[in-house]
Amino acid sequence: MSTDSSISLDTMEASTKANILAEALPYIRRFSGVTMVIKYGGNAMTDPQLKESFAKDVVLLKLVGIHPVIVHGGGPQINDLLQKIGKDNQFIQGMRVTDNETMNIVEMVLGGCVNKEITSLLNQHGGHAVGITGRDNHFIKARKLYVSTPENARQDIGQVGEVESIDTALIEEMVEHGYIPVVAPVGVGEQGEAFNINADVVAGKLAESLQAEKLIMLTNTIGVLDKNQQLLSRLTPADINALIADGTLQNGMLPKINATLQAAMHGVHNTHIIDGRVPHALLLEIFTDKGVGTMILGQNEQA
Repeated sequence: MSTDSSISLDTMEASTKANILAEALPYIRRFSGVTMVIKYGGNAMTDPQLKESFAKDVVLLKLVGIHPVIVHGGGPQINDLLQKIGKDNQFIQGMRVTDNETMNIVEMVLGGCVNKEITSLLNQHGGHAVGITGRDNHFIKARKLYVSTPENARQDIGQVGEVESIDTALIEEMVEHGYIPVVAPVGVGEQGEAFNINADVVAGKLAESLQAEKLIMLTNTIGVLDKNQQLLSRLTPADINALIADGTLQNGMLPKINATLQAAMHGVHNTHIIDGRVPHALLLEIFTDKGVGTMILGQNEQA
């Protein structure tokens, strides 16, 4: 009896795996050869198990012919180092006030520690990843970002930038040669100065510039929620504009929504905000019928 039961369980497990692979096959065929920009952030960057599953997912995407391009944040790591040296973390309108000393820390953490850790993890799992920042080959041109406050319509918050332009030649060459680009969101100004740029913004603009098939944002929420905190699984740009106008979307979700909305309206076929706390969230989104999180459809797509 025990032997028969064991065989039965093994057969069921194998059958389940076969069904999963069969479900994935049409998506592998559909997406082979396309570029996907993935914003890597939240718990997926700090939890050891989630870091492992993310790395395996990205390497698998590359192996089946998809071209993943990773853009990462690093806010918690920057906060920790600034605290260790006794420097205050100051934010205005959700943006980090970045003086010259803070900018040096940002570059060290993003372009050094975090970027190298992600690159190493991907390579450990069989990928060929290369870490870069927007200052490499000056491929992300930036200009100073001013924020509006009740006291000042153009508040200067230091070396914080917005994307002026992106030259995709470096990324495209890396992809063509089989590499996985891992991008730290640091841009360069006209005088060669560094600018700290929101990683969601960089991911969105890079997806636009590459005319990526998908932009996927990993975050610490199940997706976009309505007023009753229920998941909205598919949204058009018009839906997003309405949710912003009626106040449903606000605070920390706005930068992600704005970045994904702009990408969807400028040639990126589908953008997604998914729960990075779920192991293998990338594979679930890309290779299953149901997907996870919220899909924001492009301008010419139908919900």
